[in-house]
Amino acid sequence: MRIGVIDIQGDVDEHLNMFKLLDDHIDIVRIKDAGMVSYCDGIVIPGGESTTIGKGLKKKGMFDEIKDFGMSGKPIMGTCAGLILLSKEVYREERDDLIGLLDICVERNSYGRQKESFETEVCLNYNDCKKMFNAVFIRAPVIKKVGNNVTVLAKYNNNPIAVMEKNVIGLCFHPELSNDLTFHDIFLKLVRSNLKNKD
Repeated sequence: MRIGVIDIQGDVDEHLNMFKLLDDHIDIVRIKDAGMVSYCDGIVIPGGESTTIGKGLKKKGMFDEIKDFGMSGKPIMGTCAGLILLSKEVYREERDDLIGLLDICVERNSYGRQKESFETEVCLNYNDCKKMFNAVFIRAPVIKKVGNNVTVLAKYNNNPIAVMEKNVIGLCFHPELSNDLTFHDIFLKLVRSNLKNKD
């Protein structure tokens, strides 16, 4: 199994470390250039600056590769900036760098500026599993609207902060900046399930 983390800007090392903690036998690669995405079984678009990452994906020819990857049913997880890029709409913004695999509308930086970052315990509700997990919010987007086929996995102050549509997971927060492996574990299980169904 090979997991790729998009390495243009953002929390790349942190994601790599989380996956290594879960399973040090996984082949984990940094995706810096076009041609690498299709060799992965799952990919992560990390937190960072969404416009910088979006421009980088287009410049390097990776934008369509990621979209095709998701459309083919292979799992993708986007955290914070990654969630924004995976969405279909950004509130009151015209963007040409949205991959559009998640039927959601997001508003950028709605949880405040960098100095207003915070950490909190939130309840996960996924596949009959209810547990508390740790969420780190840094200039996080708010999910303002979800489509009919989007499953809400967690809420904070009654707003969705973790969503899933088929093979795509989107998180408003930064799981890679906490010691909580909950969502990296969910993602790996999704990748393994997808591989098993193809056998």
